Amino acid sequence: MTSRLQQKLMRGSFVLTAEVCPPKGCDCSEFLEKARKLAPLVDAVNVTDNQGATMRISPLAAAALLVREGIEPIYQITCRDRNRLALQSDLLGAAALGINNVLALSGDHISFGDHRAGKPVFDLDSVQLLQAIRGLGEGMDLAGKSITGLPSFFVGAAAAPEAEPFELTTFKLEKKVTAGASFFQTQAIFDPERLALFAEAIKPLQVKVIAGILLLKSAGMARYVTNNIPGLKVPAALIEELEKATDPLAAGVDIAKRLAAACKPHCHGLHIMAMGREDLIPEILESVKSEE
Repeated sequence: MTSRLQQKLMRGSFVLTAEVCPPKGCDCSEFLEKARKLAPLVDAVNVTDNQGATMRISPLAAAALLVREGIEPIYQITCRDRNRLALQSDLLGAAALGINNVLALSGDHISFGDHRAGKPVFDLDSVQLLQAIRGLGEGMDLAGKSITGLPSFFVGAAAAPEAEPFELTTFKLEKKVTAGASFFQTQAIFDPERLALFAEAIKPLQVKVIAGILLLKSAGMARYVTNNIPGLKVPAALIEELEKATDPLAAGVDIAKRLAAACKPHCHGLHIMAMGREDLIPEILESVKSEE
C-alpha cells in the first residue's frame, strides 16, 4: 500500500512532517493528543526511537497507535538497540500493523542517554539496515530465508547537509540511496545556503529531501546543540539573537519561521522538530503555508 507521504512526494508536491516523541511510560494520552492536533497540518508524524538514547515506549507501539487514530506515522528504527533478528522482526511487525513509512537510522550513541551502563548493539549500520528492509520487501531475510508476505515500505534515511567533510557525507548518502532510501530527512538546518549546495550536490541521486527545522528555545539550547551534536553548529548571530531577546522562546519561533521560509525553495518538504513544544508548530508553519 502506498502511503500518502509517498504519493505526495512522488507527484512533486511539497510535504510537511513533524516529530512527536513517544512518552517515557505507557500513558500515551498526551502523545496522541499532540499528534491529533498536528494531523491536519502535516502529511506524516515522525515517531522517534529512544531519542537521544533515552528510554521511552516502543516506537513500534506508538506508531501503531497513530495508525489506529488514522494518523500517518513515520516509524523511526535505529540500529543501536537491536540486533539483526530484532530489527527484521520489528519491521515485519510494522508491516502487519499497517505502518508504511520507515526512517532507518544508526541511532545516537548510548553514552548520550539515561542508561549509560547499557551495551550498544550496532549489529548493522544504517546502510545495512536499508539493505535488510529492501531484502524483506523482496521476500528474503538476512539469513537468505524466504518470508511469507512482502512488506512494502516507503523508506527514508538521515542526512546532515552541514556536516564536514562534505564530500564524505555525500558518498555515504549515495550508499544509502543505492541501498533503498527514497527520501532524506535532514538534521536541523541553520544555513539555508548550505542546504542549497547540498541539494545541488545530491541532485543526481534523484532522492527527495525533507529539510529539518529545529525550534531553538533558548541561547543555552543553541550552545548545547553546537557543542554536543555532531554535524550541527548554530551560527553565533542566532545565539546572540536568542541571548538578547526578552522572550527567547518567541525569538526561537521567529528564527524557525525564517529558516523554514528560506529552506523551502531548496527542498521537497520541511520536517519540524519542536522538542516538546509541538503546540508552537502551527505558528512555525504559518509563513510556509501562506505561500502555497
